[in-house]
Amino acid sequence: MKKVLILGLFVGLLTSFCQASGLRCAVYLDKTTVGSEDLCRNDFEEPKIKWLTWGEAMAAFQKNPKKIIIDVYTDWCGWCKVMDKKTFSDGDVAKYMSENFYCVKLDAEQKGDLAFNGKNFKFNPQMGRTGCHELAVNLLEGQMGYPSIVYLNEKLERILISPGFKEPKDMLKELRFTKEESYNKTSWEQYKAKN
Repeated sequence: MKKVLILGLFVGLLTSFCQASGLRCAVYLDKTTVGSEDLCRNDFEEPKIKWLTWGEAMAAFQKNPKKIIIDVYTDWCGWCKVMDKKTFSDGDVAKYMSENFYCVKLDAEQKGDLAFNGKNFKFNPQMGRTGCHELAVNLLEGQMGYPSIVYLNEKLERILISPGFKEPKDMLKELRFTKEESYNKTSWEQYKAKN
């Protein structure tokens, strides 16, 4: 009885600590191994972006048109890796992107053919220092900088090209601008200044 009371008090304090610290945690007890198992573990992982290949996004779009966000990157791009680690792994960014867009990672130097709007795009070894995929060039209007984000609407029309690294708060602002179709009412620069 005394062990149960002490254990109950401990679990209560642990739960209060988790809540006060802003941790989302659930408490699990294993009657047979009390004391040898973790009493608190985080079962609420941060949301992760559901990245699609270009083909998967186009197939999903055909069934259910939705805005598309394309992260144009290269394997050698240091800021692309920082964006993956810092911005795209942010829970709020990941949740907003996954709920409101088809999310595509497009390697600007990939070798495979990709179809878009009835045209077949290929890797061109003559573009850039190491070659470049024609679809990346098309989406970025020839302004090859990494990382770059391209937003497409439900008609596969380009909404915005956004070059460079973004902090999570800036990325969320950009996501809202495109999702809420604020681009129909104001410029990106005006929207950024007001929000």
